[in-house]
Amino acid sequence: MAEFSIIDQFCRDVGPKHSSTKLDIGDDAAVIRPDQGTELAISVDTMVSGVHFFEDVRPERLAHKILAVNLSDMAAMGARPKWATLALTLPRGDDEWLSSFSDGLKQTANRFDLQLIGGDTSQGPLSLSLTVIGTLPQSKALKRSGAALGDDVYVTSTLGDAALGLALLNGELELGPKNSAHAIDALEVPEPRNEFGQSILDIASSCLDISDGLVGDIAHICDQSAVSIEIDLARLPLSLAYQEYISSNKLDPSSISTLNHALNGGDDYELAFTAAPEKAVTIRRRAEECGVSVTKVGQVIERESRKVYLSRNGRRLEIESTNTKSFEHFS
Repeated sequence: MAEFSIIDQFCRDVGPKHSSTKLDIGDDAAVIRPDQGTELAISVDTMVSGVHFFEDVRPERLAHKILAVNLSDMAAMGARPKWATLALTLPRGDDEWLSSFSDGLKQTANRFDLQLIGGDTSQGPLSLSLTVIGTLPQSKALKRSGAALGDDVYVTSTLGDAALGLALLNGELELGPKNSAHAIDALEVPEPRNEFGQSILDIASSCLDISDGLVGDIAHICDQSAVSIEIDLARLPLSLAYQEYISSNKLDPSSISTLNHALNGGDDYELAFTAAPEKAVTIRRRAEECGVSVTKVGQVIERESRKVYLSRNGRRLEIESTNTKSFEHFS
């Protein structure tokens, strides 16, 4: 199948066309005109077969995930996603695969009001690179650099489920059918928190998404905000799947190693954010309105060391670097 046939058949009419889109697929470049009083937020992610996903993952799930990981970046900034471009490298032109992939793109793009406005196709090992563009009110972007001493630290939903899903697919553990399905879904079809991210634009002092593990990502807030953060292990939100993993393997639920998937597993694409304590009631109300759970897991405690500390019920724990290492390319 020729390159332009792939574009015409599978990449056109993905997502609703916005009035601010002046040119989309069909020219050498797309042309957009942001609404007055807004700024653009731009992010790109690449996913490579064998590194970010298994080769046999269902194409509609792969389409969802390449959109979701970028949408999660928009959520972390509080941006409203509007446009995307996709570079797709394929080993061969497979009509059935492309049709399922296109269906997945369209379903997720329509859900999040995102329009695919351009991209490229080429032949080679399966990989995808997607750029997403969103809009923000001027000077209102959520950043990693605003955390203040005394702020509370929150996360959305539960942690570690995607890491459990990966372990399941690698044959490293077993769970019951329902919890296995939950964990694999968390890995393959993560749910970006865009509505909630936009709802805390005027509340959160800093924010990011948890793509590489809670501890490693929270460390970015510490570095950018010049603060330290203490995470209370007793507060970590764990799903029923994670609880089954603990009980079925007779693990110590208070152990750092038992909680490693939640602390360092990555691929959660939940939001971690800080906010002043007086915002707690408003945060919970907005989370309820958005249909997402939020959990206070820690506090910004000092300005000197720029470290992430782990504690349990007020007692700081001694940890080794191997217990707090998140995913990193080229490490």
